[in-house]
Amino acid sequence: MGKKTIHVSDFTGTVLQQDDEAVRVVVLEHPDLVAGPVQLDATPAEVENIDDAALDVAVVEIYDRHGGGEPRRVVLTASEFDAMATDVPMAQLLKTAERVRPPKARKSAEKFDYGTLEHAGKPHRGRVTEEEARLVRDQLDEVNKRLADAGVRQIDPADPEHALRYGFPGVS
Repeated sequence: MGKKTIHVSDFTGTVLQQDDEAVRVVVLEHPDLVAGPVQLDATPAEVENIDDAALDVAVVEIYDRHGGGEPRRVVLTASEFDAMATDVPMAQLLKTAERVRPPKARKSAEKFDYGTLEHAGKPHRGRVTEEEARLVRDQLDEVNKRLADAGVRQIDPADPEHALRYGFPGVS
């Protein structure tokens, strides 16, 4: 028994033949879009006039002056937005306005409290606190089981580096 896949235009329901051209349309924003971008299949003919239907729009974000809360995003026609500038034409205003720098990508490294049993013994660059070292020494089997389950290196008291780092006896 075999399987047959039939491709259909999402816009018209037209069956697309094997040698038919198809395009993918990704919908980024739409009032009825609730769970992020989606893709639709179509024929080139079905979307050939899409550029003619395109609007000249301005997409703006409105921020609270004091920086509280999320910005409000508004889409309006470019002519409506241009009409808001009454002192200087919008084209000139946009050329001379202060540039917005994109936010710097922050390393959002999760901060762990290695002084808890949940995180003690995980590899990290920072200094090992006495609390973390005590937890590792006192509950080595439990710590190593958690590390092994996570696919992380385990702590070996015979390893001179581990012995020094976690204060196992016999290392000075």
